[in-house]
Amino acid sequence: MRGVLLVLAGLFASFSPLGCDQQGSIPEGDLLVLTVASQETDGFRRFLRSAKHFNYTIKVLGGGETWEGGDYMSPPGGGQKVRLLKSALEDIQEENKVILFVDSYDVIFSSGPKELLKKFQQAKHRVVFSAETLIWPDRHLEDKHPHVREGKRFLGAGGFIGYAPNLKKMVSDWSGADSDSDQLYFTKIYINPEKRKSINITLDSKCRLFQNLHGALDEVVLKFEDGRVRARNVLYDTLPVIIHGNGPTKLQINYLGNYIPNLWTFETGCTICNENLRPLSGLQESEYPGVVIGIFIQQPTPFVTVFFERLLNLKYPKNRIQLFIYNQESHHEPHVRTFLEYHESEYQGVKLIGPEEDIDPVTSRNIGFDMCRDNIDCEYFFSIDVDVVLKNEDTLRILIELNKPFIAPMMTKPGRLWTNFWGALSADGYYARSEDYVDIVQGHRVGLWNVPYVSHIFLIKADALRTDLKDPDLFESATLDPDMAFCSKVRNKGVFMFVTNMHTYGRVLSTENYQTNHLHNDLWQMFENPVEWEERYIHENYSKVLKDAFIETPCPDVYWFPVFTDVACKHLIEEMEHFGQWSGGGNVDNRIQGGYENVPTIDIHMNQIGYEKEWHKFLLDYVAPVTEQMYPGYYTRAQFDLAFVVRYKPDEQPALRPHHDASTFTINIALNQVGIDYQGGGCRFLRYNCSIKAPRRGWALMHPGRLTHYHEGLPTVEGVRYIVVSFVDP
Repeated sequence: MRGVLLVLAGLFASFSPLGCDQQGSIPEGDLLVLTVASQETDGFRRFLRSAKHFNYTIKVLGGGETWEGGDYMSPPGGGQKVRLLKSALEDIQEENKVILFVDSYDVIFSSGPKELLKKFQQAKHRVVFSAETLIWPDRHLEDKHPHVREGKRFLGAGGFIGYAPNLKKMVSDWSGADSDSDQLYFTKIYINPEKRKSINITLDSKCRLFQNLHGALDEVVLKFEDGRVRARNVLYDTLPVIIHGNGPTKLQINYLGNYIPNLWTFETGCTICNENLRPLSGLQESEYPGVVIGIFIQQPTPFVTVFFERLLNLKYPKNRIQLFIYNQESHHEPHVRTFLEYHESEYQGVKLIGPEEDIDPVTSRNIGFDMCRDNIDCEYFFSIDVDVVLKNEDTLRILIELNKPFIAPMMTKPGRLWTNFWGALSADGYYARSEDYVDIVQGHRVGLWNVPYVSHIFLIKADALRTDLKDPDLFESATLDPDMAFCSKVRNKGVFMFVTNMHTYGRVLSTENYQTNHLHNDLWQMFENPVEWEERYIHENYSKVLKDAFIETPCPDVYWFPVFTDVACKHLIEEMEHFGQWSGGGNVDNRIQGGYENVPTIDIHMNQIGYEKEWHKFLLDYVAPVTEQMYPGYYTRAQFDLAFVVRYKPDEQPALRPHHDASTFTINIALNQVGIDYQGGGCRFLRYNCSIKAPRRGWALMHPGRLTHYHEGLPTVEGVRYIVVSFVDP
């Protein structure tokens, strides 16, 4: 009789929701995680990292197999997972073994086995499936699903946990094809009352164990704890252990995966930034990875000469670099030609595609990729659009050392929140602002960020180009622009696009309103690209003028300070000579009001070359602050009627007679060098008998115009002397 009772007790336990295993906590050693991965992707590596962080024991199924189970874009699929699970369970004999079966490419653990097993026990069933708000793949089965008091009603096959014997029973009838639906198979078991009861299945309706993101994006937020990050379901106030970016929620799991479980926290900052690095320090030049740098010129762009100067300054062995240059603009042919004339021999090799070849931009990108794919020595392709201002000379080294298949340096536009990456996408695939975007752009959160879109500059491993990204149509789409099509296909191939803001790398130029009808068009970029304009044209010591009193006083109330670079001086001279319409030096001058000039010079006015707005901004930004400091109590809006470049030549007009200027104060900037470009010249203030006979190129003389500073231009006896003069506040 006692033996019969024991048998009955065992039968009762096997059908009890609790079962004998529920008497105490489940040992963590009884848990085994099974997952399926036919290849090692970025998503799979992310999954393994989170599992390792919490010391989960993982067994990977399907390695080396060709995946035949479909994907979220072509449902249903997934049957291959059931076949692999069924086979794996046959080798597990322990009755108390708890199996967690989850996807891997789009899954992250946010807590450890202890919490998982505790919540599994609290579910009081032998098998617990993740739950969803949406039903698929057969909506006609909705009415057959059991109603739940609160929470999600429909089964999700992407994650479940249960005792091995119960799972064996659940998959024992599987005989489908690899392309059949695992979701439909498990759903039909669950909606069958007898099977549901015999296997003892329930759903995790309140997302205590599993959080499926599809249909639940508004429910999930990041919860920052002390040194770790979790996902919180705000609808049910739960902290799920496993986060699954099922269906079309890959971007959202990527966003959450930038933080969960501890990739970035407020206490630690970035914890993965120093993982799996590829140090280059200590290598011989010949040991550096081979790189193809792709340079793409697709529209008229300012400061192209500066771009090539910065390219030359990259701290990377040039004999390990091949250049691929695509130039669609005839305007930039002289810039490219000059660069190659002087520097082509320094590089391992150069391939140039010019505008005469009539190759479209999409094709050019593929040709550039192929240049790397086909070269066994190439390990990286570094793509740079010519509107990138690459300020950090270590950028290429930094990106290589971070050792990611695809990585981009964050580039900004000064004074704006614009960058070369998007933190999220809208429903139609265009820009959307992620919750952390502003913090990343402003440097409040620094690290490595998996993002859905990058442009202008990025580094790709050649291995990725030869495998996942080997398709020749990466930039082609019937509906998307090439850059968006490229990023979409990279994402769909499972390659993570990282952007890093760990250093300041540079910025991206504005190419709007860029005109090419001048000789030196960059001079006109004060409004569109003021930072780049200043770096190009304002003297390196100008910043010291106001802070460190870097101002000389060669004569009473005459102030002398650096303002223009040598390049600015050279460009102004060449621009005026290119324009060529110098005045005759006579008193009759139809360019000025009244048509009569008392003290004529041979000159060209700024308004003749369309530069008056730019010159006014120059006076406001760089001259007015000095004026207000040196003449206390005087404030200027830098108004002017006359601003012009004067040319002095011995056989033309060598000097200028004594005169007062029609201004409150005058700016006189030397544009070339005494002793080199000309002999003689200078300025003499008669009242003080004080002369400045060796004006410095790029330095401004500032002095009162009327009444006190009667002055003359001293004779130029050899060569040609150029100055730029402005009568301010007439």
